[in-house]
Amino acid sequence: MSISLRPVDAACFDDVQLVFGTRGQAARCQCQGYRLGWYDQHSDDVAGRRELLRDQVIEGHGLLAYLDDEPVGWCSLAPRRDYPYLRQTTWKGRSEDKDDPDVWAVTCFVTRAGCRKQGVARALAVGTVDVARDGGARTVEAYPMKPAPGKDVPWGEMHVGSLGMFLAAGYRVVHTPSLRRAVVRYDL
Repeated sequence: MSISLRPVDAACFDDVQLVFGTRGQAARCQCQGYRLGWYDQHSDDVAGRRELLRDQVIEGHGLLAYLDDEPVGWCSLAPRRDYPYLRQTTWKGRSEDKDDPDVWAVTCFVTRAGCRKQGVARALAVGTVDVARDGGARTVEAYPMKPAPGKDVPWGEMHVGSLGMFLAAGYRVVHTPSLRRAVVRYDL
């Protein structure tokens, strides 16, 4: 079994929805949390969030993973300025331009039920570098969890990925806004 990656486009929106499924947080959020903020991502307007995700996919802002031609994983990445909620969650102690169009952000991973623990998210983390470069980014950053030794991170918080998978993909830590969160970057 081999994992292949594909930048998203209008033709693969159904594959994105297959990865998200019809139940659970991914199906409900539609990967709009860092774009909309806490209250809007938890509203009852799932159809509205799905249409926002469709627009994101049409713009080419995302990456899909396939395992033997079956869609199994999703990663959201786009120019950082497209994610206004990041300013509230990862910005403590940072003074750079929040709207720098040359910095792209990796905000979310979803691995299809039944396909977890097969390296899907790690492959997607590696693939973010090429997608950001092809999109014109100068830098790509992410906001993974970094659990303390011997501590687990609740499942619902790991949608941002783990620090280890980004370090393995060549990212470096540039900021630590909290005990459990890091900001990592890959300069292109």
